[in-house]
Amino acid sequence: MKYGFIKVASAIPAVKVADIQYNLSEIEKQVIKAEGEGVEIIVFPELSLTGYSCQDLFQQQVLLDNIEIAVVQLLDFTRQLDITIIVGAPICVNSVLLNCALVIQHGKLLGIVPKTYLPNYGEFYEKRWFASSQDLQLQSIYYVGDKIDISTDIQLFSTSQGVRFGIEICEDLWSPLPPSNQLTLAGAELIFNLSASDDLIGKHNYLKTLVAQQSARTICGYVYSSCGFGESTQDVVYGGNALIYENGKLLAEAKRFEVETQIIISEIDIDRLRIERRANTTFVNAQRPTMMQRLRANNQAILSNIPTCIPPSIQREFILTRSVYKYPFIPKGEELREHCEEILNIQVCGLAKRLLHINCKTVVIGVSGGLDSTLALLVASLAFDKLGYNRKGIIGVTMPGFGTTDRTYSNAITLMQKLDITIREINISESVKQHFADIEHDINLHNTTYENSQARERTQILMDISNQAGGIVIGTGDLSELALGWCTYNGDHMSMYAVNIGIPKTLIKHLVYYIAKDSTEEVTKCTLNDIINTPISPELTPADKNGNIIQKTEDLVGPYELHDFFLYYMLRFGFRPKKIFWLAQQAFKGEYADGIILHWLRIFYKRFFSQQFKRSCLPDGPKVGSVSLSPRGDWRMPSDAMCSEWIRDLENIES
Repeated sequence: MKYGFIKVASAIPAVKVADIQYNLSEIEKQVIKAEGEGVEIIVFPELSLTGYSCQDLFQQQVLLDNIEIAVVQLLDFTRQLDITIIVGAPICVNSVLLNCALVIQHGKLLGIVPKTYLPNYGEFYEKRWFASSQDLQLQSIYYVGDKIDISTDIQLFSTSQGVRFGIEICEDLWSPLPPSNQLTLAGAELIFNLSASDDLIGKHNYLKTLVAQQSARTICGYVYSSCGFGESTQDVVYGGNALIYENGKLLAEAKRFEVETQIIISEIDIDRLRIERRANTTFVNAQRPTMMQRLRANNQAILSNIPTCIPPSIQREFILTRSVYKYPFIPKGEELREHCEEILNIQVCGLAKRLLHINCKTVVIGVSGGLDSTLALLVASLAFDKLGYNRKGIIGVTMPGFGTTDRTYSNAITLMQKLDITIREINISESVKQHFADIEHDINLHNTTYENSQARERTQILMDISNQAGGIVIGTGDLSELALGWCTYNGDHMSMYAVNIGIPKTLIKHLVYYIAKDSTEEVTKCTLNDIINTPISPELTPADKNGNIIQKTEDLVGPYELHDFFLYYMLRFGFRPKKIFWLAQQAFKGEYADGIILHWLRIFYKRFFSQQFKRSCLPDGPKVGSVSLSPRGDWRMPSDAMCSEWIRDLENIES
C-alpha cells in the first residue's frame, strides 16, 4: 500500500469444466501477470478451480480428491509470491460439501470461507450439491496438511499494512442481509466477491447497481469476479463480469462476452474510506448492537402486529390506474436496443463455446426464409466471425416442399448468398411421396401425418448432412413454440444446439429488425425486412393458386402476442388463470374481445400441459431472459400433469 492506496485485481480466467489442471494453469498465468503489475490481492470467480457448471460431477470423488491436490500445487506455486489470491473450490467437510473461497499467500492457506446463501430457484440448483455455511458445526478443519479456519463466524483477513478484507460468494450479495454488512461493520474495508452469475436480459445493469449500492452503503471497496467464456452453455451463458467499486464509484470494468481471458486492475483509496467512515455518524451508529439484537439476546418478543379494519359496508369498484404492457418480453425505447444486443451476445457466446468445446468448425442449418431460421443463421454467422472461422463452414440447407412459396424460398436463397455461406438445396417432395407410398398414406389427406412427415424428412436431411460434413445441426425453434408444443416431435423439435430456445416469438422479430437496421448492405436489409413481414407459417400445406401462404400459424394456435403474454405471467409469477385473463383484458383493451382472449387462454393451457413431453427432452440452448422452459434448469414438470384446475378457474369466469 502506498499513499493509502491498495492495488487490487479481478480476474476472468479461461476455464474448462471439470478440468482442474487446465483451470489451475490458467489461474497461475493470471496470478503471474497480476504480481508483475504490483497487485496485492486478486480474486477469481466462484468455483474457479473446477468450473461452476459441473452439476452432478461435484459428487464425483475423483473431482473432490483432485481439488485438494490442485490446492497443494497452488500453495507451492505461490511460495515465492507476495500477492494474495482468492480462488473458488468445492471443499468436503465431514458429511457436507461446501462452495468455498480459499485465501492463499506465500504458500500458505490462510483461511476457507464457505458460501452462506445457496440459490435454488430458476436455473440454479446449488442445494442439490452444496450445504450452507449455516449447516457447518466445526470452527476449523484439517486441509492440505494444516489446521484451517472455516468458522461460520465472521472471518476477517488483514494485509501486512493493516488493510482488512472479507469475502462473500455470489448469492450472498443478492440476499436481504448480505454477509458483507456484518463484515464491514466488523471492520472490513474491502469485500471480494467470487461469483458465477449467468447473463440474462437486463441482469448486468441490475448487478452493477447492486454492487455499487453495497459498496456505497457499507463505505468499502468492492471487488467482484464472475465466470466467463468456457463455462458450460448447456442452458445458460456466462458473459464474464469483473467490477471494482469504491464507495459506490466504478473504478474498473471488464468487457463482457469476450473469448479471451481478462484481468482488471485498480487502486482503492483505503485512507479515503476510513475518513468517510469516521465522518459518517450513521456508519458508526450501525456498529452498535441493534435493538432487535438486544431483544433477541434477552429472549423478548421482537414483533408486534397491529391490525386495521375496513368496514365491510364500504364497497367500491376496483379501477386499475396503472397500465399493463401487452409485450412483457419486449422493453420500450432505447432499452430495447440494449436488450437486443445483449441477447445476441448471449446466443453467439453460447454457440461459440459449444463449437470450441467439440472442436467443430461446421454447422448445418435448415433455412426456410422464416423468422426463426433467419435468426439462427444470423447468430451462427456472428459466432463464426467471433471465432475467426470461415463462414463457408456454415451449411445452409433450403428444402422446398409441398407448401414452400416463392417468397420464402427467394428470401432464404438471397440471405444465404449475402452472408456468403455454403448453400445446399434439396427438394423433399419426391422423398416424402415415396414415404407416403411406403406407409400407405393418401397424399391428398392433409392431416398431421402429411405435415409431420415433411418436418421429419427435413430433420433427417440436416442430421445426415451434419454427419457427412462433420458438423452439428443448429436448432431454430423458439420459446413460444415450445410452450405450445408447436413443433414436430423428433422433427424440428431436435438439434444438437438450439440457439433460439429461450426467445419468445414476439421478441424474435425485434432481434432480426435490430440486425437489419444496422446492416449496411441494402439487399440484406430489404430481405430481412421482408422476412419480418412474412406471415408466420410452417408451410407444410400447399399455397393458394396465387402462390400465397394459406397455412398461417396464428390462425391455428392463436396470436403469439397473446400466448407470449400468457406464458410470461404463468411462468414468471405463477399467476392463476383468472388474474392472467384480467391482466390481458387491461393490456389488450379494444384489440381483442373478452371471449377471444378467454378462448385462446384455454387453448394455451391445454396445449401447454399436453405438450410437456416435448420439453422434457429438449436439446441444449441458452437461456436469455427470466422465463425458460429447460427441463434441466427452470421448468420441471411431469409430462402427465393435468390442467383440470387451471381450466376450471377459467370456467368460473364464464359462469
